[in-house]
Amino acid sequence: MNPTEIAHRMDGRLTAAAPGRDEAFLPSPKIQNHASFLYVLPGDDLICAWFGGTLEGKSDISIHASILPRGADSWGPAQTLSDDPVHSEQNPVIFAAPDGVLWLFHTSQPSGNQDECRIRMARLLRDPADPTQISSDQGRYLDLPRGCFVRGNVTLRDDEAWLLPIFVCTSRPGQKWNGSHDHAAVGISTDQGETWRLEPVEGTLGCVHMGPVLLGNGRMAAFYRRRQADHVHRSDSEDGGSSWSVAQATDVPNNNSSVAAIRLQDGRIAMICNPVNAQMSSARRASLYDELGEDDDRPNADPAGGCMPIWGVPRAPVVVAISDDEGQTFPTRLMIEDGPGTCLSNDSTDGRNMEMSYPWIVQDADGTLHLSYTYHRRAIRHVRLSPAAFAALETA
Repeated sequence: MNPTEIAHRMDGRLTAAAPGRDEAFLPSPKIQNHASFLYVLPGDDLICAWFGGTLEGKSDISIHASILPRGADSWGPAQTLSDDPVHSEQNPVIFAAPDGVLWLFHTSQPSGNQDECRIRMARLLRDPADPTQISSDQGRYLDLPRGCFVRGNVTLRDDEAWLLPIFVCTSRPGQKWNGSHDHAAVGISTDQGETWRLEPVEGTLGCVHMGPVLLGNGRMAAFYRRRQADHVHRSDSEDGGSSWSVAQATDVPNNNSSVAAIRLQDGRIAMICNPVNAQMSSARRASLYDELGEDDDRPNADPAGGCMPIWGVPRAPVVVAISDDEGQTFPTRLMIEDGPGTCLSNDSTDGRNMEMSYPWIVQDADGTLHLSYTYHRRAIRHVRLSPAAFAALETA
């Protein structure tokens, strides 16, 4: 599909693609839509948040969301949840606190300078008269250093502290951020998000988009995107997230693009990703923000002491990988959608971008799987799989 054809289908209506498989393109008035995040709300409604505007890094990029009420077959209208006129607001994360308050976390950066990013936290308010309506308050910046970025889900530690996965974007004086010195960290709050402290995760150079998964008995695994575009990496905690092991490679290739993992109701771990790496493709681009066209004559950060980030590896296919051993190995790979995955441009208007990226996965109370991912940077695609349809994929 070209961008115009995609736009014509962005009505939010779920249509049957196969028995037990329904698909939709979420409604959005924006020309670019990326970085979706799914969350099952109290009451089992489903919310999808993403960022939208004209081009990633531009100041018109803001957070948007749509709600699929339980039992409905059409997503509600897109709602704008942030609107800072001078910052690019990206990577929404939604969290329902134990007291029932619904929170939105997202990034806020000037242009493509992720090393200057700050994290914002805003309270979300639902309209009791209309389940498709949601709004946010003005929110505030967290008391964390600049350069902190989010993508992964908030987790409650055993001591009820909030664990916010973070990656720290670090640059060098006089040089532009390019991902060469990024590493993982966690933001910890013991007072329901009022104050935060930053705890680095050692041994995670190049590991970003930390995604913790609860394994039980105080054990957690975290899965990472890798700047080096080699493999998804993993680190472990045996003390409820208070400390973490050095990150090690898994058997899942990674293209320096986002991954997400959950523990299914049957105890297995499902990871949604693009299982492609730099050894499998020669496609390259200079950096993530090489199209912004803004005056900045600083050189890219010297990778000395860091890593060599790789950009431009195709972002497709979309695959759900299944693990029966708590994420040690992922031998089962289920194809959700395939395509060229071309991502040498972020432009969503001319058809050059064909990525299917930044996927997310949740399972609702009925066992239904909901998947979302960027479709050519023009739209957010939602795939709903019934338990029977998911089982059929595994036996196909």
